[in-house]
Amino acid sequence: MSDKMFIKPLDRYFSNEIKRFEKELKGSIHIDNLHRLMYATDASVYRELPKAVAYPADQSDIIKLVQFAKQHHQTLIPRSAGTSLAGQVVGGGIIVDVSKHMCRIIELNTQEKWVRVEPGVILDSLNKYVAPYGLFFGPETSTSNRCMIGGMLGNNACGAHSLVYGSTRDHIIALKAVLSDGSVAEFSGVASEALEEKRKLTNLEGSIYKHILSLLDDAQLRRGIQDVFPHPSIRRRNMGYAVDILASQKPFQPSGEEFNLAKLLTGSEGTLAFATEIKLNLVDMPPQHKGLLCAHFSSLNESLKANLLALKHGPVSIELIDKVIVACTKENIEQRKNRFFIKGEPEAILLIEFAEASLEKVKEKAFLLVEALKGEGMGYHYPLVTGADINRVWALRKAGLGLLSNVKGDAKPVAVIEDTAVRAEDLPDYIEDFQAILQKYKLSCVYYAHAATGELHLRPVLNLKTVEGQELFKKVLYAVAALVKKYRGTLSGEHGDGRLRSELIPEMFGADVYAVFKEIKHVWDPEMIFNRHKIVDSLPMNTHLRYQAGRTERHIDTVLDFGKDGGILRAAELCNGAADCRKTIESGGLMCPSYMATLRETDSTRARANIVREFLTNSTQKNPFAHPEIMQVMDLCLSCKACKSECPSNVDIAKIKTECLHHYYTTYRRPWRTYLIAYIATVYKWTARIPFMFNFFAANKITSGIIKKMMGFASQRSIPKLYKFTLNRWARKHLPTLNTSAWQTKRVFIFNDEFTNYNDVPLGIKTIKLLSALGYEVCLLPYANSARTFLSKGFLNEAKKIINDNIIRIFDVLDEDAVLIGVEPSAILGFRDEYLDLAKTENYEKAQKLSSKALMLDEFLDQEYEKGLLNSACFKTEPGKVYLHGHCHQKALASVAPIAKIFRNILNYEVVEIKSSCCGMAGSFGYEKEHYEVSVKVADLVLVPTLKKAEEKALICAPGISCRQQIFDTTGRKAWHPAEILCDALNPNFRK
Repeated sequence: MSDKMFIKPLDRYFSNEIKRFEKELKGSIHIDNLHRLMYATDASVYRELPKAVAYPADQSDIIKLVQFAKQHHQTLIPRSAGTSLAGQVVGGGIIVDVSKHMCRIIELNTQEKWVRVEPGVILDSLNKYVAPYGLFFGPETSTSNRCMIGGMLGNNACGAHSLVYGSTRDHIIALKAVLSDGSVAEFSGVASEALEEKRKLTNLEGSIYKHILSLLDDAQLRRGIQDVFPHPSIRRRNMGYAVDILASQKPFQPSGEEFNLAKLLTGSEGTLAFATEIKLNLVDMPPQHKGLLCAHFSSLNESLKANLLALKHGPVSIELIDKVIVACTKENIEQRKNRFFIKGEPEAILLIEFAEASLEKVKEKAFLLVEALKGEGMGYHYPLVTGADINRVWALRKAGLGLLSNVKGDAKPVAVIEDTAVRAEDLPDYIEDFQAILQKYKLSCVYYAHAATGELHLRPVLNLKTVEGQELFKKVLYAVAALVKKYRGTLSGEHGDGRLRSELIPEMFGADVYAVFKEIKHVWDPEMIFNRHKIVDSLPMNTHLRYQAGRTERHIDTVLDFGKDGGILRAAELCNGAADCRKTIESGGLMCPSYMATLRETDSTRARANIVREFLTNSTQKNPFAHPEIMQVMDLCLSCKACKSECPSNVDIAKIKTECLHHYYTTYRRPWRTYLIAYIATVYKWTARIPFMFNFFAANKITSGIIKKMMGFASQRSIPKLYKFTLNRWARKHLPTLNTSAWQTKRVFIFNDEFTNYNDVPLGIKTIKLLSALGYEVCLLPYANSARTFLSKGFLNEAKKIINDNIIRIFDVLDEDAVLIGVEPSAILGFRDEYLDLAKTENYEKAQKLSSKALMLDEFLDQEYEKGLLNSACFKTEPGKVYLHGHCHQKALASVAPIAKIFRNILNYEVVEIKSSCCGMAGSFGYEKEHYEVSVKVADLVLVPTLKKAEEKALICAPGISCRQQIFDTTGRKAWHPAEILCDALNPNFRK
């Protein structure tokens, strides 16, 4: 069996045709295994290899793709961020990704309050663009920092505030689209008298108008449509084609809006035409003052009844999160910070938002609701959150989808009936009936989302890796469909039909209306060019699932400990495709810096996890890691660890990458440069005897150029120099004298890593002098390799030996109350991360104890400050200003808050925390010739522009040695370690 048989090869003729066709495009089209595998999944449970992946540059490319698809009997699958939960953007045709190029905001009219955009515009980017004019686009989904208008159009997306702003369809004014014959049409409101002119058109557009108008002329059909569609008061609805909306427009309803086929295209999931321009209605910003009442309940049923009571008090949104999601937030590094409002162990929390002209009015409304809830005996805790903390609560709610992947084991909360909507007043009874279905099948479930509008995202816990789980998958959907029909609800409120629910459309609407849907599809797209097998003529909903039922996964031995995840494969499977990693700099956050720089799916955390999962699941090679595609997606991973903390599913790509590198190079020969980088401390050890000679060759223009060329380093970089002596040597001479003046009872141990011992000796000296001046007895541990360079290059056996040696050596030296302080964040934070993953069984308990003792300098000083052992009397407190850039590992595994607090509270400095992700240097990454350009791009996202605007007198603080080097190389300004700033600010009269 071929190693790549699971990647079905393309027909040679088709491959050649694609290569020929690519020359005609302004954009690009790809048929390589990497792209086909990356786009085989979305955020749903489905997987199917596409034939190709296209990145169109503009509308002309879309026209050419339609013509190509028509000629070669292919289907085009529109895709933007790929966050679809029902498999809308998964299929065996050509994926057309508009997110790369078709992302222009074309025109804004502030007077008439509308905007015209391309489908690849991100919702948050749009709202940031129009915010200065007091406007925004009403529907705001939980994926607003990466979802795109094209995707919202396809699914008729709603969001948390649909109670006020409705759905995307409510705000669509007009659409320009490419039709299935390659022609372009613009659909907007058409006055009744102008409809006859549309009927007379002799092109496909004319045929479309002629057909739909003739169809809806039948009053009996219109009544039939009204009878089988969801109850009119259910605002969240996206099932089938929206013929009920057309039937409510003029000329069929005299009081209705103008006839507008853009309303039909909204929610059609790209099955009728390909939208290239979208004209949207904008609304005024909501009232300035907001409050979020976070009511806690002891049962789900109680919360649903409370929802009805809350609706009487004029909220703008009510969202529910249940105990499972609340529990998952405990395990997520990022969301643990947002649990401040949670008390006890609630079964459910309602997030009830009020927006008013004054904060007093918000508080008044919240008070009246709380009194009403207490009067009915509902709830037990009612914190009202205001100001910036509201965003923290919403961040926790929005993380719900990703957090669900953290449920341990193969049984996960599954998106199958997660999008049902009924009237809010029917919700308590509906959920009671729904729970009877769960009881019948012995299933548990997760409940969250839009309680105000009758839509709870219901996720039963199923194991789709088993035959029984896949059978239940279908049984539960059919049982719930019957229940939804009983309440005249909808199976899809906003997530769409896709591959998941299209099979149920005949059941939900009946044969007559389904026949209408098929007619519409046939008239618009007779050759099935657009997103085949979605909405009509669907495939069975349990085909092309991501997991093969009943298969036994191969056992994969790893050096790093993936035990808590159930192995490295399950660690990769934590990625559910929700694409939190596709954030841009406008969205803020840390993840994923390489994606932010390139905006390529290839460089996203999701792509990396998906590719690893694909090969570890399906490869038949003895070494499943030995595939170039894995190296391709990992190449630009900076190992910043942002995904470990910021991904709601806690997908730790830095850890997975290290393991992948280790295994890959058991089959292939390592480049010699990786040896040099990994063993750089050994090089330093020998050259430190003659540092002047090393520095001469490193600094001399001619010799350094030769060295960099030989090593494959970027010519723009300067080679780090050795100091004239080591920190070890200095400490042996000076520490005994310094320690004679110690007056604190605590001894502190400094971890003397390779960077501090050989390169940044002055920093090490200032750290020792600072601690000594503050009265501590300082013990510098003998130089120890941190293993960081070995970890970065996948030398795991070597790293494991070093780490276990360090554990034994350091543990035996530290007394019970001692702390271990690190100067370089990446070195000291390894004790909390990789040391635990690489500790031998007999050393694990010691590693755990060391991890609790290992602190960055600022963390230690902050603890002392909180105990009252450190105050401003120790330092000169002249006002100053400092720009603070935290190290990646610090931001992911710890926090920049301690050093910011010390600067503000003790030194009296104004602190500007630079909202940057990785600096882009990432150890050796920024030195490597092939990575230099991306390294600088990452720095240019936020860090460099911020520092170029910084005042000349302001200090720049960066705890990481690589960060300081990147700042110097890109801005020419010197950055300082916190120890240097604090040491220079010591009060000379302190303790005198």
